Amino acid sequence: MAQNILFPKAASQWIAEISKDVEICNKGVETVAKMMYKAVQDESFSIKNWKNHELHPNKMDPATIDWIFLVDTLNFSFWSADEKNKFSIRYNDTEWTGYWSLCAAINRALDNGIPITSANYYASISREQLMDIFKSDSEEEIPMFEERLQVLQEAGKILLQKCNGSFVNCIIKCDNSAEKLLNFVVSNFPSYKDEAELGNKQVAFYKRAQILIADIWACFEGNGLGCFYDIDILTIFADYRIPQVLNYFEVLKYSDNLTKILNKDELLISKDRLEVEIRGCSIWAVELIKEEALKLLEKDPEMKDAIFNSILVDHFLWDYCKDHADNMKETPFHKVRCIYY
Repeated sequence: MAQNILFPKAASQWIAEISKDVEICNKGVETVAKMMYKAVQDESFSIKNWKNHELHPNKMDPATIDWIFLVDTLNFSFWSADEKNKFSIRYNDTEWTGYWSLCAAINRALDNGIPITSANYYASISREQLMDIFKSDSEEEIPMFEERLQVLQEAGKILLQKCNGSFVNCIIKCDNSAEKLLNFVVSNFPSYKDEAELGNKQVAFYKRAQILIADIWACFEGNGLGCFYDIDILTIFADYRIPQVLNYFEVLKYSDNLTKILNKDELLISKDRLEVEIRGCSIWAVELIKEEALKLLEKDPEMKDAIFNSILVDHFLWDYCKDHADNMKETPFHKVRCIYY
């Protein structure tokens, strides 16, 4: 990997400094930091929340690692152009949309005896097999199907060639280091190489690579295969929902020009300046929120040893956005079709 690429934290700080259409507001940062402090204090949110969801695996074993790798390899572009007719999967008597539709589709396939989490299987999966796995229970099919097929086959082949068919071996190679694992993933799996150029600099976001490591850490609660001594190097996972909720809480302020574009539902171009500014400022805003929340936690004798990092802020904000979707109907979010988020 090129040495001159700014990794997410450094990239986001630089982007925030030169951003023309996105501004970070200190008052909003303080508001969300206080919310995070309270959530940690009353234990309404913690590292355990990830595997409390019924669609997430709760066993801390190698099979779970392979489930997580598969899901995060396909974890991109679920927004629907038609909010009333979304791609959905019916599973356990519930209609699931968005990211949860992906989890439901994978779990449904496993229930039906399809070895979808095996690299041996998906490295050569056919179009017809994948179409069957993602068979929709609505009139809307899964977005970017062809890209998902290509990404899946590519990842499976690389796992077989370099990791003996399991992502567990990638983790073992990296000696409990989140940074080493992040480097390994983005260097060896092209679809995870989420980078852009702004001005004269190469900047990295690594949304799916970071969330892959974070999901493993959260599921294993920082133990065993999920033990990373440097987990706090990870930032949030810059997508389109986190900027939306940050804008809702007035952490991010958009220029009139950008607001007009978002209100018109215009599609942004992946790696274009506006998209890079939104994603970069979102990451840096959460770094500021994290630092403010940590100050509050350190002042509280009962909270000074609490587990808290950018990953948990991301989880909290993403869940908040989903749980309060009706309140955010008037808060636009940027739309991009790409494999990176």
